[in-house]
Amino acid sequence: MISSPSSLTLDQEALRTNLEFLRKHIGPHPKISSVVKANAYGHGISQFVPLVEKFGIDHFSVFSSDEAYEVCQLISPTTRVMIMGWISKDEIEWAIGRDVEFYVFDIQRLEAAIHASKVLKKPARIHLELETGMNRTGFAKKNLEVALNLIKANPNQIHLSGICTHLAGAESIANYYRIRHQLKRFKTVLSNIESRGFIPEFRHMASSAATLSYPATRMDLVRVGIAQYGFWPSQEIFIDYVRTKQDKNDPLKRVLSWKSRIMSLKDVKEGEFVSYGTTYLATSATRIAVVPVGYANGFSRSLSNQGRVLIRGYRVGVIGLVNMNMMIVDVTKIPDVEQGDEVVIIGKQDDMEISVASFSEISNQLNYELLARLPLEIIRSQIK
Repeated sequence: MISSPSSLTLDQEALRTNLEFLRKHIGPHPKISSVVKANAYGHGISQFVPLVEKFGIDHFSVFSSDEAYEVCQLISPTTRVMIMGWISKDEIEWAIGRDVEFYVFDIQRLEAAIHASKVLKKPARIHLELETGMNRTGFAKKNLEVALNLIKANPNQIHLSGICTHLAGAESIANYYRIRHQLKRFKTVLSNIESRGFIPEFRHMASSAATLSYPATRMDLVRVGIAQYGFWPSQEIFIDYVRTKQDKNDPLKRVLSWKSRIMSLKDVKEGEFVSYGTTYLATSATRIAVVPVGYANGFSRSLSNQGRVLIRGYRVGVIGLVNMNMMIVDVTKIPDVEQGDEVVIIGKQDDMEISVASFSEISNQLNYELLARLPLEIIRSQIK
């Protein structure tokens, strides 16, 4: 059996805990759509999707058609998939034929959907995206009128699966008034659309952050990404949640852990430099361990001389520059350290824990960014 320099493990019970917490928090009505874009936030679509479906989720959101295709190979026939971003004109026929739903946010895509629907003699399941203040994708007032007229003129080609919008940073309290304005605007436009007979199956706008902090945004469906993996969208959202609770403990459990092993041990004399260049000088005799994980494996070079890992229950520092496929850590204070010892990059060891947030704070990366950059080739497995 060929081994990998590091591995990722998904904790099924942690995922179950997170989904149960989310369902209890939002109530029974809104459908939860599991957002699995960016390879399920680094957790691995092929490993993560079957677990989520096993725990009762029957709706998935992806960014692109290639992700939708991958999810479709894993799910039961009644589970639904929604593309929120990229799909080429050539792939729209595939989506319609497979009952894959997709956002429509411009006239060109709507026209392509209508044309493909006529070819297949099957309606396109679309989510009409409205521009409410994010200023990224979505129909503004002028183009929305054109879109509604097209839908009205082609009733057999379009199934209105949803009307939606995207919030501009619900994870930050600084955006509070902007989010409230978006909510008000969405409701106004939605009311106008529905009064004209366009009734969607789902009305949706809530991300993880909005799902947790803005009850009015939950509507018929919530698009839950980072929270299902056990991470709060921001520290502000966590503080907002616990401030009214007697129990201040974090109810979310991290699903992912990342581990490697010591590849080599070496003694460095006082006064010698470690790794490339001269960024780290040993000021005393130092015992170093080489770990076969570097920036090509998702451990950012910005963590040079700053990052931390766990070995034998000790939190030890990365010294010198992080290499493409290796990092070096100071293990001088760890007794009986040996080649092959487990190295925890993310996760728990004994009573110690290294969190994704700890990397984010050091490297100025978001939780989302660090997770999404975990390479596809790292082996992922599951534990119960």
